[in-house]
Amino acid sequence: MTKVLFNDSCPVCSLEINHYKKYSNKENIEIIYEDLHLTDLEKWGLSKHEAMKRLHVIKDDVLYSGIDAFIVLWKDMPKYAKLANIISQKYVYKIACFTYDFILAPALYNWNKKSFHMQRKN
Repeated sequence: MTKVLFNDSCPVCSLEINHYKKYSNKENIEIIYEDLHLTDLEKWGLSKHEAMKRLHVIKDDVLYSGIDAFIVLWKDMPKYAKLANIISQKYVYKIACFTYDFILAPALYNWNKKSFHMQRKN
């Protein structure tokens, strides 16, 4: 069983994960999607800020995060299995990890953190 932990309050994250949710439901692929704001993060072994910083997936009791989480998730979905194999290639993997870890994930985290603080002020 695959479990996906995501930030449903992030418009970009929820758009992507809702796409995967719709696809996996349509194809009867057993994946559980959990909003980090509505789940017990202790069972994931993560703090809220750790959970917000990147995508997390549990598969066969192993926690994956970042690009590794995407790869595990994509391998469960036939439509994305080829993408998982491409991203898993040595040099593509390194570029994908760098891009996700140092550009995309921090940008989304900071944007969401700012949005959260802005909402709390209003």
